[in-house]
Amino acid sequence: MANNTQMLKGLLEGCILKIIEKNKTYGYEIVEKLMEYGFEDISESSVYPILIRLEKKGHLGASMEKSPFGPMRKYYHITDEGITELENFTYSWQEIKRNVERVLEG
Repeated sequence: MANNTQMLKGLLEGCILKIIEKNKTYGYEIVEKLMEYGFEDISESSVYPILIRLEKKGHLGASMEKSPFGPMRKYYHITDEGITELENFTYSWQEIKRNVERVLEG
């Protein structure tokens, strides 16, 4: 379905905010965590545009920090606006999930 990609992008925004809420982190580590949670087809090329969009919206802040393994890395942290967005996402997701389950249960 063509809409799967758009739907997934919106869901990934919320999932990424949740991952970053716990600890500041960088893009590749976010991809690894998403894969651990079962998003097997996720790539950095999918995640980085979302990170940029979330940063532009003010939901994430970022800073360049030294990496123990090479060049500087861009670390992301959630902002107060991001926490509010995550709360809104969580509420909306729970409501959508309940409604879909009701439909599927018939």
